[in-house]
Amino acid sequence: MEGFDGSVLGVWAHPDDETYLSAGLMAQAAREARRVMCVTATRGEGGSMDDDLWPPETMGDVREQELLRGFDILGVTEHEFLGLPDIDMDSPLPEAGARRILELMREIQPQTVLTFGPDGMTGHVAHMSVSRWATDAFHEAAPVGARLFYAVYTQEWADEFVPEMNRFGVFRPGTPPVVPREELAIAYRLPADLLELKLLAIQEHVSQVGGMVASFGEDFFRRAMAEESFRLAAVK
Repeated sequence: MEGFDGSVLGVWAHPDDETYLSAGLMAQAAREARRVMCVTATRGEGGSMDDDLWPPETMGDVREQELLRGFDILGVTEHEFLGLPDIDMDSPLPEAGARRILELMREIQPQTVLTFGPDGMTGHVAHMSVSRWATDAFHEAAPVGARLFYAVYTQEWADEFVPEMNRFGVFRPGTPPVVPREELAIAYRLPADLLELKLLAIQEHVSQVGGMVASFGEDFFRRAMAEESFRLAAVK
């Protein structure tokens, strides 16, 4: 994939963001023995779908372990939680996270940075905070030649999958961001083996995705997760 080079830094808000949007890319880079570092701003403690099954007081621990099991499947060995509070879909994250993202950008000097666009993909305000931090840090500290990518979808994908996913309230009005296929910088069609790894990693996030998998079936997810797409936001 032209432009998807060197070390990779993913900057996301909640456990599972990275898996839906970039699991295949991360696994491919790891297979190529490239450095892959993923940052997750929160432990996702605000994301309980069922307070009886997933009590809010233990939700952060549950989601942390789900994420780490998913990384084991994908071969990603470097990860950091920023430990910021996960409150609700309308609350921005504390600005302390921006400092750590900048430090990591300076330390890692990634050639590829993957994150949300300013839209936050689903309209989640915490996603927007993370996008802004990653973008500001990229412009301040990324190395010459580095590329910043924002996650997007095509109209064809949105037409097929958003109505079904919105039975579970995944996307807020006006989202997800849609880009014509010819404007994509990355349109990675996962090879069969990586797609299966991605599905296994997604299914580790049972507290978040269990109901959808039961409702839609694995084949729905296999089709929905088969491609990872990003637009080029900046080149350093």
